[in-house]
This record gives sequence, C-alpha cells and structure tokens, in this order.
Amino acid sequence: MPPVTFRIATAADLPSILALLADDAIARARTGYTEALLPSVQAAFDEISADPNNELIVGELDGEVIATLQLTYIPGLSRGGMRRALVEAVRVRSDLRGRRIGEALMHDAMARARARGCGMMQLTTDKRRVEAHRFYARLGFTASHEGMKCPL
Repeated sequence: MPPVTFRIATAADLPSILALLADDAIARARTGYTEALLPSVQAAFDEISADPNNELIVGELDGEVIATLQLTYIPGLSRGGMRRALVEAVRVRSDLRGRRIGEALMHDAMARARARGCGMMQLTTDKRRVEAHRFYARLGFTASHEGMKCPL
C-alpha cells in the first residue's frame, strides 16, 4: 500500500470528511450524522478553518481522503501553564482499518501538537468502543480520568 499523507483539510474535503463521520454506527445513533452538507456543518468547518487553535486533518491515499481527525490546541493555567492538544472525531475509512493508518494519523497529530508546544494530548472515547480503547492504549494513552458530558 502506498503511504498515506496527512494535511490540513480544505473545503473540497468536506464531503469526504462527512462520509467518514457518517460511517460510524455509534456516532450516527447519538448525533444523526449524515453525509449531507448542511449550512450548520459548513459554518462549523469555516469556523474551525479560521481558528488558529483548531486543525482539521485528513489522511489521503491515492488522492482520496480516507482518514480524519480534529485537533484543538488549548492553553491552560494548570500544570504550570502547559498547552494541551484535544483530539476529536478520529476516523479511518472502514474498509482500510487494521492497516495502521489510524496509528500514523495519531502520530502525525502528536507531532503537530509537540510542534505547537503541547505537553499532553487528551481525548474522550465512547465506553462502547472497546477496540478504540485498545488502540489508544497501544499509543500510550491511559484512562486516567472519567469523562462526563452534559447537553446544553
């Protein structure tokens, strides 16, 4: 398999990113992901793209977007003012899983975070995603905190 390249997403990538997000039963059930390009989705993409503390990364193979994640850089006062990187919406196209593309995507994100001065990367993952838990543990993540969410 040729190497996957990682880059910042462009507006032309949005339909492919939406397809990756929609190709997930757990996410579809809780948020109603669809491949439709809604005005609210376009607005969110525009906001992410304009924010210097946000990056939407895509993995490309043979000119096709096959992986994505969102990376947010967070300044903080705790831990001596350490910057953190927050990872969200990690996806690899379902027919390409198990080929270490997700691992390469996460290593790329870690390198980006280090380059931005982050001393920690954090994420949440659904408790039902047992395979994802093993994947993140293999990359060095530990389940050190209990995540909580509250709809607003």
